[in-house]
Amino acid sequence: MDREPSVSDEDDDLETLVPQNHTKPPSPSSRSRVPFGISGLRPALPSSAASFGRRLWSRRYLLICVSLPVLFIVLFFSLGGASSLPASIRLPSASSAADPAASRMREAELHALYLLRSQRSGLLSLFNRTAAAAAAPTNTSTSTPVSLSDLQAALLSQIKINSEIQEALLSTHHSGVRNATEDGALDLDLPGPGCRRKDLPYNRRTIEWNPKKNRYLFAICLSGQMSNHLICLEKHMFFAALLGRTLVVPSQKVDYQYDKVLDIKNINDCIGKKVVITYEEFAETRKKVSIDQFICYIASPPCYLDEDHIKRLKDRLGISMGKIEAAWPEDAKLKEPKKRYVADITPKFTTDAEVLAIGEMFSADAEEEWLMQPGGPLAHKCKTLIQPSRLIMLTAQRFLQTFLGGNYIALHFRRHGFLKFCNVKKESCFFPIPQAAECILRIVEKANAPLIYLSTDAAESETNLLQSLVVFNDRQVPLVKRPEHHSSEKWDALLYRDHMGGDNQVEAMLDKTICALSNVFIGTSGSTFTEDIFRLRRGWGSMSYCDEYLCQGELPNYMAEQD
Repeated sequence: MDREPSVSDEDDDLETLVPQNHTKPPSPSSRSRVPFGISGLRPALPSSAASFGRRLWSRRYLLICVSLPVLFIVLFFSLGGASSLPASIRLPSASSAADPAASRMREAELHALYLLRSQRSGLLSLFNRTAAAAAAPTNTSTSTPVSLSDLQAALLSQIKINSEIQEALLSTHHSGVRNATEDGALDLDLPGPGCRRKDLPYNRRTIEWNPKKNRYLFAICLSGQMSNHLICLEKHMFFAALLGRTLVVPSQKVDYQYDKVLDIKNINDCIGKKVVITYEEFAETRKKVSIDQFICYIASPPCYLDEDHIKRLKDRLGISMGKIEAAWPEDAKLKEPKKRYVADITPKFTTDAEVLAIGEMFSADAEEEWLMQPGGPLAHKCKTLIQPSRLIMLTAQRFLQTFLGGNYIALHFRRHGFLKFCNVKKESCFFPIPQAAECILRIVEKANAPLIYLSTDAAESETNLLQSLVVFNDRQVPLVKRPEHHSSEKWDALLYRDHMGGDNQVEAMLDKTICALSNVFIGTSGSTFTEDIFRLRRGWGSMSYCDEYLCQGELPNYMAEQD
């Protein structure tokens, strides 16, 4: 998003017209002459004769009016009809009407020509305004300089007209019904001024979360690291609302300490009632903790449970449980779980059991479009339900005020383990450093940001090379990473005051928060860490038109062979 005297629009329009004969201005002597008239050539006649003459002349006039068109038609066809006319003024023939494709193409060309002239007129107007502002004395009160916002708006208008011209010219080449992705294809590389933020949708598809008394859903999340568990927990919240149950957050004895990184109180405040409780709160109300019914969403392996985890549930938490069953045993033969909808879910998981456990929901493909909408699928009064704890949020804001400011790009550059992980996929997501630098620079040019916040697990050798290649307009764009804790810096003092500093999960959530607050975010395809940042950005309304995965739509320009 980056002279001659002013030319008027009217003069340019006249140049495109057919030149007309210029008439000489009348001489001074001619101005006193009596206007030419037929009556001036005839002598005065008696009144009867004059009346007869007028009738005769009117008949002659009528005869001339009738005979001239007839003569023209005869000459027109004798000279070959429409084929004798110049191409520029030839009338449409019956053949073009018989050929709908030719007719549509002509209409498209005429529409494109109209748009081109509109664009030219707009650009001339913009040129004249800027030229006038540049030529006007600085101390002249009548001069009104063109503001940057006006200039951006004018340029965006011309970009849109250019897109319409392309669409008009391509319209005759489309076959069949076009889909939604094709409609906006021309604008994919045309960002709005400053990579503006996307507007939140006016309406969300939501359901109310109204838990029944003494009916609980016990969340079981086992797959992967914290980001996977947060996705699993979000799906458990959706199921708890569908089934009318209070969600029990897993204990830190068998899972992560969620209340250290999440604002659980915020969830209840946003819903307006107690819908989520910690395991400790749940255990305090019961003499003996038992899972009355255990249903696995994933059939194979059942709930991703192994003997070690079952033993931890029993020994560390003292939980007793019955038989573990699969909701869809037939899915055990499938490589990937089936897509499920509410009509499939509620009959399988509706039960009178007081405590229901549902096992491993991370990879559950259940109403995915509903879950992915900004703000999630549940009715609430906040921007998003699952968000960082208050201390992490404040620490992120302090980091921005200390190092980044309000205009920065965030990059999640996942490398550890991804060389092998990405190369077994159909489209690899592991890019050589020089190619990654080129992709980053394209976003830098669009976003016009002075620096990049780098969240990465890459080795220093990789980040040093990346830094040396990220150069825009002969200036190195700084890649800023979170520094190690130092007592002289106060931006992270709140975390260390509450003995949360240095905790891996807290620092990971802090990184996510800083990335989610950025003007533009570049993520790593295939990373759940990236997906959780996108979830926060959707909920907070910080998504921009420039957000994308690193080198989105590209393949690595070099790939190693499989071992």
